[in-house]
Amino acid sequence: MRAFLTLWRRELATYFRGPLAYVVTVFFLVVTGFNFWFLINLLASARGVGAQVMTQLFGSLFFWIPFLVVVPVLTMRLLAEEWRYGTYETLVTAPITEVQVVLAKYAGALTLFVLMWAPTLSYAYILERFSAESTPMDPGTLMGGYAGTFLVGGFFLAIGLLCSALTRNQVVSALACFAMMSLAFIAGFLHYISPNPLVREVTGYCSAVAHMLEFSRGIIDTRPVVLYVTGTALVLFAAIRALEWRRW
Repeated sequence: MRAFLTLWRRELATYFRGPLAYVVTVFFLVVTGFNFWFLINLLASARGVGAQVMTQLFGSLFFWIPFLVVVPVLTMRLLAEEWRYGTYETLVTAPITEVQVVLAKYAGALTLFVLMWAPTLSYAYILERFSAESTPMDPGTLMGGYAGTFLVGGFFLAIGLLCSALTRNQVVSALACFAMMSLAFIAGFLHYISPNPLVREVTGYCSAVAHMLEFSRGIIDTRPVVLYVTGTALVLFAAIRALEWRRW
């Protein structure tokens, strides 16, 4: 446990020692802030504005744009940088295992991801404080939106970590992660546009877009929760096996 905590702190320190964490966080907050401002102006005269804004905030295109950009940037250096600079050999000579390395690096990226989303909690206060609606905002929609963001983000971060474990080049890692996330994002729209009922049903079970819309309405189904938890575990296991293979 001590080795894991040491590596986790090392990853967070690496992010904040350079400009990466600050640049990515500013970009993320600018895009999400613009999204919130745009939706507030669009829905200001509508009834039930709080619930509608939360649905749009976690289901609009502006929600996915920073997702598709931020996750590859956060994960591209996790293991590819270790391979490129030859520091991984030094890392594995310490009394730690590949499991601890993968979990610590994943926890570091996930912690920064959560910290980036933390300031957006102020949107709920702004909406509650300045909305003309007398009915308070439903906390279920807020909790559901953030729960879905955490699950989907954790899964995509695991994919980015796996891509970083398979290459020495950070750019290749980022592009591979972006391509896989974009494929999953585009495939999710088949649930809405496909004329085939079977395709709509199958893609409905794995569509991150549909899942986020449900979460933002306060609907927490156990099926997508199990999907993302098990999917994250499987991808992290694949990253551990990739490290073991490269080590030998």
